[in-house]
Amino acid sequence: MRFHVFVAAVFCCDVVGSRRIRGSSSSYKRFYRERKSFLCIDGSKIIPFEQVNDDYCDCDDGSDEPGTSACPRGRFYCTNLGFRPHYIPSSRVNDGICDCCDASDEYNSHAHCQNTCWNLGQRERAYVEGQMRTLDEGLQLKQQLIEEGVLLWREKQAQLRELQQVAEDLQMKLEERRRKKQEADRLKEPTSRAPEAGDNGGDGLFRGQNSTVTGTFKLLDSNKDGSITVDEVQAKVALVHDEERVLSEDEAVALLGGDHQTDLTKFQHTLWDILTNGDHVKIKDTHGAPGVGEDLRLKAEDRAAEWEASNLKKVEEAYETVNMEISDLREKLAIDYGPDWEFLFLNSQCYKLKVYEYTYTLCPFNQVTQQSTAGTEVSLGRWGMWEGAPENQYGRMVYENGEPCWQGGSRSTTVTLTCGTETALRSVKEPSKCQYIMDFQTPVACQPVLKQRGIHSEL
Repeated sequence: MRFHVFVAAVFCCDVVGSRRIRGSSSSYKRFYRERKSFLCIDGSKIIPFEQVNDDYCDCDDGSDEPGTSACPRGRFYCTNLGFRPHYIPSSRVNDGICDCCDASDEYNSHAHCQNTCWNLGQRERAYVEGQMRTLDEGLQLKQQLIEEGVLLWREKQAQLRELQQVAEDLQMKLEERRRKKQEADRLKEPTSRAPEAGDNGGDGLFRGQNSTVTGTFKLLDSNKDGSITVDEVQAKVALVHDEERVLSEDEAVALLGGDHQTDLTKFQHTLWDILTNGDHVKIKDTHGAPGVGEDLRLKAEDRAAEWEASNLKKVEEAYETVNMEISDLREKLAIDYGPDWEFLFLNSQCYKLKVYEYTYTLCPFNQVTQQSTAGTEVSLGRWGMWEGAPENQYGRMVYENGEPCWQGGSRSTTVTLTCGTETALRSVKEPSKCQYIMDFQTPVACQPVLKQRGIHSEL
């Protein structure tokens, strides 16, 4: 009988010595082993062990009263089996409000608390499992975007090489067009010279007269009746490449715009235009007025000079456009799109979100804007840099130097990238005047390190 009592006593002493003190966590268990005295955890005082949790604060750090509200600096540990354990200020112990889901903080109050830890834990575990599924799917999508980014990067490089080749070809063409224009301008120069003093006065006057539409009209109007007929055209107009052949009636009618005769007004828009072009028909040798043929030749040279000038301008514009495209593409390729170019697909894309009366637009690597319902658009910043933490360099974007703020300075936006299965702008806030923060969700923000350590390690 004595032996049984001894064993029971030893067992009871062992249980008492190892039991957890109310309000303390298992990590602090070594400080609360029952013995004759208790050393305050900060080492400031030694008190009898029976004064632990006696509802009187003896230690300055409150370590002697983990399970009561006696110490102002004390903390009560909620075990919350099945959910997340956590600390609450000891002032909340037995205050009539359930703070711990296992109701352990209200062990001596009038509050009727239920243990809700298991239900909370189930919801939390379901949430974490959902987050893990999202992370798995996001990482798969990220891998696809990485592969697309590599291909897109190669395409951009090939596009740059093609544009550079086009620029080289256009440069050669530009030099050729400039040479042709100089030649055309050189041939055009005699048309701008005034008659010299030694020139025949009659011929000079005749040339001045026939350098006009009226002079040519009068030359072709043989009977001077104020109109040019088919017969007159056949008599004085010939084909450039077959001067000996007489024009048919149909050909003459076509030159007169479909009529059998024409007046001066209509002549300007029909036969005169054809003659001055000089590549189809011409006036036959007039034997007494050589100035007319010469005038038409010079006018053709004028048109040739204008044509070359027009061609030169087109080539110059094309060359300038290609160089602008090359500059723009080089600028885009100089941006940091991540180690595997996974963020490259975001370039040239824009994402919108309406918040009350404003529509916010994020164009990654370009700009952020805000548009009111009235249609007024304000720049909230242009692409600046990545500004993520060392462990997640690509977790945050900064857009700066937006439109001036009325309080001074310029508007700016910080964009935080979060993991998700879709790429979308999720939220926009303005925590301080003209300083905006955005939450931007995308699969490329998913990090394998999250899966390795678990989204929530306490469950």
